[in-house]
Amino acid sequence: MNWLIENWYLVIGAIAALGAAGVTIYRFFGLPSEKQLKKVREWLLYAVTMAEKELGGGTGQLKLRYVYDWFLQVFPWLAKLIPFEMFSGLVDEALEEMKSMLIRNKDIKTYVMEEK
Repeated sequence: MNWLIENWYLVIGAIAALGAAGVTIYRFFGLPSEKQLKKVREWLLYAVTMAEKELGGGTGQLKLRYVYDWFLQVFPWLAKLIPFEMFSGLVDEALEEMKSMLIRNKDIKTYVMEEK
């Protein structure tokens, strides 16, 4: 009991963090599944673009691993529901979209291809 009294701020902080996580999950699952998938696809487009910027061309498997590790950090609960094969397919779709964006928009191409 003394531990609770001495560390009350930890208990309150844990309850607040769990509450915030619960609200976020509730809102995400409250959306129609198409909206959920759209949000994941938008994030994947961003992630593959950053992976391309960081790792450059010719590093396909390394970029896939980079994006998947990042996905595990951002969506750990969703990663348990999506098989890796489906994730890989979503990444391929995002890569195709990124490639077309690079062709259509020179500013994006300059940003992604600039030297570090």
